[in-house]
Amino acid sequence: MQRYSGFGLVKHALRHHEDWQRQWRNPTPKPGYDVIIVGGGGHGLATAYYLAKEHGITNVAVLEKGWLGGGNTARNTTIVRSNYLWDESAALYEHAMKHWEGLSQELNYNVMFSQRGVLNLGHTLQDMRDIQRRVNANRLNGIDGEVLDAEGVQSLVPIMDCSKRARYPVMGASWQPRAGVARHDAVAWGYARAADALGVDLLQNTEVTGFKIRDGRILGVHTNRGDIEAKTVGCVTAGNSSVLAGMAGLNLPLESHPLQALVSEPLKPVLDTVVMSNHVHGYISQSDKGDLVIGAGIDGYNGYGQRGSYPTVEHTLQAIVEMFPIFSRVRMNRQWGGIVDTCPDACPILSKTKVKGLYFNCGWGTGGFKATPGSGHVFAASLAKGEMHPIAAPFSIDRFHSGALIDEHGAAGVAH
Repeated sequence: MQRYSGFGLVKHALRHHEDWQRQWRNPTPKPGYDVIIVGGGGHGLATAYYLAKEHGITNVAVLEKGWLGGGNTARNTTIVRSNYLWDESAALYEHAMKHWEGLSQELNYNVMFSQRGVLNLGHTLQDMRDIQRRVNANRLNGIDGEVLDAEGVQSLVPIMDCSKRARYPVMGASWQPRAGVARHDAVAWGYARAADALGVDLLQNTEVTGFKIRDGRILGVHTNRGDIEAKTVGCVTAGNSSVLAGMAGLNLPLESHPLQALVSEPLKPVLDTVVMSNHVHGYISQSDKGDLVIGAGIDGYNGYGQRGSYPTVEHTLQAIVEMFPIFSRVRMNRQWGGIVDTCPDACPILSKTKVKGLYFNCGWGTGGFKATPGSGHVFAASLAKGEMHPIAAPFSIDRFHSGALIDEHGAAGVAH
């Protein structure tokens, strides 16, 4: 093993990063592509990767107004689970889960997927009835799940207050052992590197300012770097989807809200699973670095701010400290907000639009990160074939006219 003196360590630490091998190219936009993906987050990058890998469509551009993975992909709490209630949602998120389980090997990039399990707590009799219903539905769909009583929860998380004197008494929980967390940045970088290697152009600092539409058909996009032509455009822009849709004359049933998250100072390992509570609007896990990753509910107002409001943070930390008294003196290092777009039924939109060749993938609310590989896989198939993938088909925009909603408010998470 090579050893360095103190001077050697300093010398090598100061070596300039320009000597490092780049993970992907920085190409100049071409006049046109077969497919344009608007949005360089996890879903957009995954869509581009699967278009190239699964369907042989490599003349693809991903347009990102900032930097790759710099939006909601980098502003979430990294939870991955598939324990949704309805068949349609369960199929979509379980499709994603199966991709998660082999993603590091497929991309040859460690996305740090850790199947440490997820607990969804029940604090009331109605919570427990809902949990039992959801776990039974999960099992019918082949998804792992168990119903735990308070003693079972306490055995998994000894540091949580499961006593009868607790302000938020824990009556039990659902438990999905295959669920867990992943490293959000690594997911974006892994997909970006793999897509680039297959010939996809990743265009950062390229903001879409409008669409080229003629006779009801998409012909390309206007950007701050000039016009780019394409007859197929997929929009995957999370909280800004309604703004982008408005540029195409579309009115989507979306509301954008700030979603809170916090990270603490690092601690020694004390929490080896994910704990979520829809009832108190808070959830917590411990990262591999040791910091506590805490999530809150969405702010009540619509907005595009990425800081959020102090009352929401205060409420969440009060609840976390009530459930975990051991954390009462832990300092928070930083706080931020992501912009989530929510649909009336707490399910996403994966759909064609009235503009031929223009597709939208949005409305994920707080469920976006966990769906990344599954979303990208089915959206790529839809763009490649011009027809929505069977798993994506139930999430058409048309459901808001037909009334065929998929109400996942009970299972979608704390933010709905």
